[in-house]
Amino acid sequence: MKLYKITKPTTTPVPIIISVPHAGTKFPKTIKKHYNKRLQKHLDDTDWFVHKLYDFAPSLGITLIKANLSRWVIDLNRDPESVPLYNDNRLITSNTPTTDFFGNKIYKSQDLEPNEDEKNRRLKEYYWPYYNKVEALITARKKQFGHVLLWDAHSIRHKVSTIQKEPFPDMILGNNDTKTANSVLIDAALSQLKSSDFNVNHNTPFKGGHITRYFGNPSNNIHTLQLEMNKILYMDDNEITYNRERASKVQVVLETTFKNLIKTMQSAL
Repeated sequence: MKLYKITKPTTTPVPIIISVPHAGTKFPKTIKKHYNKRLQKHLDDTDWFVHKLYDFAPSLGITLIKANLSRWVIDLNRDPESVPLYNDNRLITSNTPTTDFFGNKIYKSQDLEPNEDEKNRRLKEYYWPYYNKVEALITARKKQFGHVLLWDAHSIRHKVSTIQKEPFPDMILGNNDTKTANSVLIDAALSQLKSSDFNVNHNTPFKGGHITRYFGNPSNNIHTLQLEMNKILYMDDNEITYNRERASKVQVVLETTFKNLIKTMQSAL
């Protein structure tokens, strides 16, 4: 089973890579039968269709990498030791989760949940290969341009009470409190996103997950940003099906934002 899909630029490359770690829905055959069949019918924590929102990226010279495995197999945006990314009492799933965001058990029984050996196997076979490939893409673009931006693309339900009681804003740009990217790039992304009709937060309630924090090293000209997006911006109200009309409005904002980032990287870095 291929762990990820890479979509290469269809025009002259630019120093931007988009990572989509949570849109995968595949399960290895050896463990697929361990999961709750009812919950598997609709993988509730999946960032459904996020990669489709960025289908304009290759035409701008951007490389896109999308993970194929479900985050229930391995969560690529968690610490490899499952060290919590937040300490505000929200529900935080591990890199090999045993529940969904609502606390429902995703395995048929407790004895089928991954033990330490299985967790380590998944890290070795599923987690680090994705990181290694992202690092290779970053290294290649940095070597070519002298700098690079990794954009980690996510979405989340309109409301998840185990994380916060209130509905989420439309979009949240995260950079670990401005630690993972040059302020010029942060400002370029924020200004463009906020010029839309969408409600945009900065580092609240999401500061960027492990991918953003792991790879971000602006002093070495490696910049990372995470965009978390409310699913009802591009899906139906039940957050089940893709809504083309809604999605097209989001894509206009995203494409304009990336054009602004490309221009900023060419002139200010």
